[in-house]
Amino acid sequence: MPSSPDPTTSSEPLDSLILHTTDNAVSWITLNRPEAMNAVTWDQRERIIALLDEASTDPGVRAVVITATGKGFCAGADLRGAPAAGERVPGDVARTVRRGAQRLISAVLDCEKPVVAAVNGTAAGIGAHLAFACDLVIAAEPATFIEVFVRRGLVPDGGGAYLLPRLIGPRRAKELLFFGDAVSAADAERLGLVNRVVPADDLEKTAREWAQRLAAGPTRALALTKQLVNASLEADRATAFAAEAAAQEINMTTADANEGVAAFVERRAPSYRGR
Repeated sequence: MPSSPDPTTSSEPLDSLILHTTDNAVSWITLNRPEAMNAVTWDQRERIIALLDEASTDPGVRAVVITATGKGFCAGADLRGAPAAGERVPGDVARTVRRGAQRLISAVLDCEKPVVAAVNGTAAGIGAHLAFACDLVIAAEPATFIEVFVRRGLVPDGGGAYLLPRLIGPRRAKELLFFGDAVSAADAERLGLVNRVVPADDLEKTAREWAQRLAAGPTRALALTKQLVNASLEADRATAFAAEAAAQEINMTTADANEGVAAFVERRAPSYRGR
């Protein structure tokens, strides 16, 4: 689990290191530790997880954007600030990974609102996996993605060996994980790791446009669709079809589904309320 090269531990308030605003039903989570390339400490990670959990339960939030300030999106995990540990015993490392990096990635995958990553710069280690776990990824042209674990003699954590094969296939995943080479935004788009590459000056604008479109959509239908897609690669056809039918049953009880059908019949644009 690589740590940040930043030699100091910030004493700034947590809410200044993880910025949060809600604008037009979009929750904006911004990593704001540019001097450390936005490497995340234990308490910052917990703050991000809490904000994603809140987004799931808050009817006033209908989409989420994760982005960062400065030249880095997230340079990985900074383990300073984590609770003090005593002498290591078998099971400690696995427990740390489960409670830490894996919880962060699960919080993104399990968020009931669509999550957009707006990657402004370097995304390394768990920072890359944070982006890859998002539902949609927009990258600025200067952005790079690096599987740094092999450079430190480490096994990838934060779901890297789970996410990458599902995004780009096992052979390409092994190439990135075995060599740890930096992948440019353009190459990441070609591989299928990101949806869109835009000039740096257009990143926030594009992320805002995409998030607003998602926030105006049928929120529960999007949540159920996200669940179906995320589960599809682990399910056989019968299980996937059963889940699809159940999702349809649930969704047809929502006001937005009724509005969508009515709008189609009446030949007008639907007005979804996220309910």
